[in-house]
Amino acid sequence: MGLNMFDVTLLRAFHAVAQDSSFTRAAGRLNLTQSAVSAQVKRLEEQAGAPLLVRNTRSVALTPQGEVLLGYARAILRLNEDARKQLSSAPESVHVRIGATDDLMSTWLPGTLQQFRKAYQGTTLEVRVNNAGLLLAAMDQGEIDIVVCCRCHGDQAGQVLWREPLLWACGGDGSVVEEDPLPLALFPDPCPYRDAALAALAAAGREWRIAAVSPSVAGLRGAISSELGISPLNRSSVTPQMRVLGSESGLPELPEVEFAIYLRLQEGPQAIARIADAIKEAARRRFLA
Repeated sequence: MGLNMFDVTLLRAFHAVAQDSSFTRAAGRLNLTQSAVSAQVKRLEEQAGAPLLVRNTRSVALTPQGEVLLGYARAILRLNEDARKQLSSAPESVHVRIGATDDLMSTWLPGTLQQFRKAYQGTTLEVRVNNAGLLLAAMDQGEIDIVVCCRCHGDQAGQVLWREPLLWACGGDGSVVEEDPLPLALFPDPCPYRDAALAALAAAGREWRIAAVSPSVAGLRGAISSELGISPLNRSSVTPQMRVLGSESGLPELPEVEFAIYLRLQEGPQAIARIADAIKEAARRRFLA
């Protein structure tokens, strides 16, 4: 007598919990109650004959058996979706609007979007590059489906992808830090890096002036290299040619930066969920692996 096959519905619930590290967020995505998702995962564990998740009051983590099954679950769900699309008389055609900050669009995100377009040719993408505040405002107005951006103060909205330090970066020998008032190269307002830097300088009683403003990382790097001013940058945007300054230079400590993904609708076209999952996986491989 053969083994029973895994239920695709249960695999989908398990996959959502594993991706979001939360039963609550997975329930929102699946349009189910938290108890229903928990029951589905429990039934899958019974089918698997092993615990798949370790739960506590604050987090959800995969067991070794869960890690193994997650890879199969992704493949099964992908094949299930591909089969549905191939047999459908009306292939899915969805237009997804994505907002992203310049530091992401100037590095790894375009490659992820390119791979997605090749895999799902029926889905068209529209990308808007701007600062985090304006992108989230546009999402609130229904103009964007997905936003990937940074923030310096965590909130309940969105899902954190990874964290990294916010640093003071300058060019040359760093002597620009001795100028009074301190010259700054900043992204335009509203910007979490700008807000964090100005708040830290105000708390430290340090006088400052704005020497350069650019909406792009490339523009700020140019201002830094020409020693027009120092800039608050996330660690992955700092190049080897820059000098990182800290308390030894009389500068205040800056907060940690969170990069997060926001979805306008938790339940919408499958293409939106698929591309959000692709972005999460690419971020995990690049920054958490």
